Amino acid sequence: MTIFTSLPDNPDMVQVFKKFNDGLLPLCEYHDVILRGASPFTIGERELIASYVSGLNACRFCFGAHVAIAQSHGIDPDLLDRLLENPDASGVDTRLLPVLAYVRKLTLSPSKISGEDASAVYEAGWSEQALFHAVAVCALFNFMNRMVEGCGITPSDTMNEDRQQRLVAGRDNPAFYTHFARMVLDAANDPD
Repeated sequence: MTIFTSLPDNPDMVQVFKKFNDGLLPLCEYHDVILRGASPFTIGERELIASYVSGLNACRFCFGAHVAIAQSHGIDPDLLDRLLENPDASGVDTRLLPVLAYVRKLTLSPSKISGEDASAVYEAGWSEQALFHAVAVCALFNFMNRMVEGCGITPSDTMNEDRQQRLVAGRDNPAFYTHFARMVLDAANDPD
């Protein structure tokens, strides 16, 4: 798919952000705060939420990327497909079900979020901070899904290979996303 004629068909994230890098560094720094910083949720659980939101939005690129990241943090990759089919029968930790119901509603019908939805999260033992983190991950990935789809980025085998290499190198890096931004910005500033 060609969205930007100055880029190749099906550009990858590096190509898009190398050309259009306004705000990339703070965006990736926010990713690290929300997905890698201190939280009631593990990194794997936050990546699971990111994958789930991306799956609900049918954003294949973000879904695949964040399933792989979630997997590198101990989440069964098949769990995400089961979650999209039927969360209650997916086998996910039951404490996560009301959190996932909340982000599902926030993604698909945000104006219908209610105090009852929040109460279900609290009744499962989660704190207000946890709910805020779930909301932040959900909002961030609704944004990123639109960026990816709007720029015409779809998954490819080359992208998957590049992603695997970055995952292995950055699995435990608390600045995983910021590192990606700096790599892109360095490439954009390289005169060659």
